[in-house]
Amino acid sequence: MSRRLTVALVQEQNQGESEANLVRIEQRVREARARGAQLVLLQELHNGPYFCQHEAVHEFDRAEPIPGPSTERLSALAKAEGVVLVSSLFERRAAGLYHNTAVVFERDGSIAGKYRKMHIPDDPGFLEKFYFTPGDLGFMPIETSVGKLGVLVCWDQWYPEAARLMALAGADLLLYPTAIGWDPDDSDAERERQRQAWVLSQRGHAVANGLPVLSCNRIGFEPSPTGGSGIQFWGTSFVAGPQGELLAEAGTDTAGLLVTEIDLGRSEHVRRIWPFLRDRRIDAYGDLLKRYRD
Repeated sequence: MSRRLTVALVQEQNQGESEANLVRIEQRVREARARGAQLVLLQELHNGPYFCQHEAVHEFDRAEPIPGPSTERLSALAKAEGVVLVSSLFERRAAGLYHNTAVVFERDGSIAGKYRKMHIPDDPGFLEKFYFTPGDLGFMPIETSVGKLGVLVCWDQWYPEAARLMALAGADLLLYPTAIGWDPDDSDAERERQRQAWVLSQRGHAVANGLPVLSCNRIGFEPSPTGGSGIQFWGTSFVAGPQGELLAEAGTDTAGLLVTEIDLGRSEHVRRIWPFLRDRRIDAYGDLLKRYRD
């Protein structure tokens, strides 16, 4: 049975301060609704710059409680436009305890649920372990009026286990708010290998789980606060169907909306012809709980 859903991804570059970013988000969500969107996905940490290029205690001032000022603003936006809205915020849970948290708003403005990023990177230019405590809410889809949303965040997108657990918990689709880009010092060939690997890994999650995937990345160059090379975010926000087919894809350097329609009902058909969940050998996967098989 067909279950059509119009989705929009907001691919943007940092506008400076939080207020400017929120104003731009409001403009984009209004435009998305005018184009028929029922579900809108924002990029990771959309309220400001990607501050994790360095380790500095003053950056914790960007964090806020949930509920808090940004959730009030986004709640009002979701209600005014009648959309399900997936946001990405720097959560202050307590003094010295912070998370990278996705908050989902229902069409009436209520908070449908939240997800705290589980996998936290510590790579050159992506020093997130200094800022974010690993999530403790597990891999549970968030119930909304448009379906069960398997929301994951950025670095989570490299882990098939995360996507699988969302699928096993009944997710109707997988969503990835993201902030990822190139080191400008890398060669063109290395940049393209990285970007294609990023797209391929998430399309693989769609195939392996028979689910649509929505991935929303930021664009633009953001300089390093410490004089390093900075990051050139590569955009390429995309929507894939349950066989990994690309339904829509944005460019690497263009801000704007990516709007397309997905058929949630296709997952049933795809899973009937490719019954991966049926054929899983759950009796033989115990070693997956080990760090490594020595």
